[in-house]
Amino acid sequence: MTMLFSRMLLATDFSPAAAAAQEVAMVLATACRSKLEILSVLEAPSGMDPEYQVNQVYLEQLRKEANKHMDQLTGRATEKGLKVETALVAGIPSRQINERAKKLQSALIVMGTRGKSGLAHALLGSTAEGVMRGAPCPVLTVRAGAQITPHIARVLVPVDFNDCSIEALEYAVQVAKQFRAAVVVLHVVEPASYGLDFTLAAKGDAKKLKEAVTACLEKYTRAIKSQKIAAEPIVHSGTPGESILAVAATKSADLIVLGTHGRKGFTHLVSGSVAEAVVRHAPCPVLTVKSPKFGGLPQRIIPAATPN
Repeated sequence: MTMLFSRMLLATDFSPAAAAAQEVAMVLATACRSKLEILSVLEAPSGMDPEYQVNQVYLEQLRKEANKHMDQLTGRATEKGLKVETALVAGIPSRQINERAKKLQSALIVMGTRGKSGLAHALLGSTAEGVMRGAPCPVLTVRAGAQITPHIARVLVPVDFNDCSIEALEYAVQVAKQFRAAVVVLHVVEPASYGLDFTLAAKGDAKKLKEAVTACLEKYTRAIKSQKIAAEPIVHSGTPGESILAVAATKSADLIVLGTHGRKGFTHLVSGSVAEAVVRHAPCPVLTVKSPKFGGLPQRIIPAATPN
């Protein structure tokens, strides 16, 4: 079987917060027998003139420090039997990461959620948002302190039935095949969907809505099970971000897969505060799959189905 993550790009600033992403990248590269490219971007402070002599000394010091960390990380990776390539460049981190991934035809970008610069103190700032928006491949983000396991046994996929989330579900099925993992398909019904006036009619509509959603999720899970993959549908009432995190914790998810929109970063389901809550606070790594289609699927698994 063709390896899903045939070539990975690990973007790191070597900070303690990036350590978790480094560990996940090596675990996945080992499991998938993937080539691992390690990239670090030297980002000068805004407005800094790189031609000024004092600044050149400063940047050279950054480069020496980064090279030292790169050598240490490369040594650890090669000890695990991994094929490693390294690159140390200067520039705008998100642009450099995406350009490198495109040049190398990377199957996956791995990055941490917090760092001292570049991959920065806030994941959902310009760097990560730029990477997710412009990446030519899926992006795996790893929060500092996230639970890291040597094997992906359970994948959680939130769906809201739009194209982005269905694309993420298709990709999650391929991940599950690769790692022989189970898939949990989650739909979150927000309280407002049940009607604000709490009338009997509204309650009746709510029941019909839940039945339709459940039927649709069951259709998805039947399709997944046809691929000899364990699958479970869950309908959860609450706010999307909190619900995704709660189910990830109770189901001991090893990976969350979210669909994103290439044009605007995040899909309707995982927009704004929802994405921030999931990526910043997830108990496990989060894989974002950009729509339109990521390509490379041998066949489509998930049927076209939406709740009526």
